[in-house]
Amino acid sequence: MSANRESVIGVMSAVDALDLTTDAHVHTGFSAGRDAIGVVVSAADLAGLTAITFADQAGPDTTWLSTYADSVRRAQRRTEIRLRVAAEIEVVRPDGWLALPADLSHLELVSVAVSGLPLHTGVAGPREVRAMLTAGALTADQVAETLVTATVRGLERASRYAPTQLARPLSLLARVGLDDAVLSPDLMDALAGACRETGTVVEISEAWRSPSARIVAQLRAAEVPLVPASDARYATEVGQWQYLRRV
Repeated sequence: MSANRESVIGVMSAVDALDLTTDAHVHTGFSAGRDAIGVVVSAADLAGLTAITFADQAGPDTTWLSTYADSVRRAQRRTEIRLRVAAEIEVVRPDGWLALPADLSHLELVSVAVSGLPLHTGVAGPREVRAMLTAGALTADQVAETLVTATVRGLERASRYAPTQLARPLSLLARVGLDDAVLSPDLMDALAGACRETGTVVEISEAWRSPSARIVAQLRAAEVPLVPASDARYATEVGQWQYLRRV
């Protein structure tokens, strides 16, 4: 067997080993979820998980991060499951500016999200973007380029403060009615390159069915690390994989 082929097999074996006993993005009653941290941990135990990352949504007005982190640490004393404290932070400007909380010291990592399209006039939600596409104010290519550019710059900014994950990557495309085939090879190269350079781990989201199998394959080929993420709002959704197994 050639050295090149051995190298390729080694890379693919490492990337293929997606650990479905971990859940890299769960929510609680502190923000977007419905259940207490202890309830989520109990559900993770029932699901046979070995690690979960709490990633409640936070922003500049968030005042509960200290209490949130303390609650996770108390829960850690009562379980063998590895618990990590994170927060989901939105990119809100084309230059990658993030809606960061005032104090990140309680976080072990930041899960970067791009739920709307960051424009110079503000963040456009999915409905607004669809209207702009219909009216011809934006083209599909412009949406794709703006989304990827903001994501890349957001990862670069966030990685200055904490280790980073990318939440439900590129899910905005489907929400505005665009197929991810609109992403050119150059855009995908830029996204994969930014993930590698910043050490960003990409979440494969069960709840959002994102990224697609096509994008997962491209990220794997680019040696970008991937993790399973339920994005669970309810404890019963933690560590439950259907889309992940298909992808």
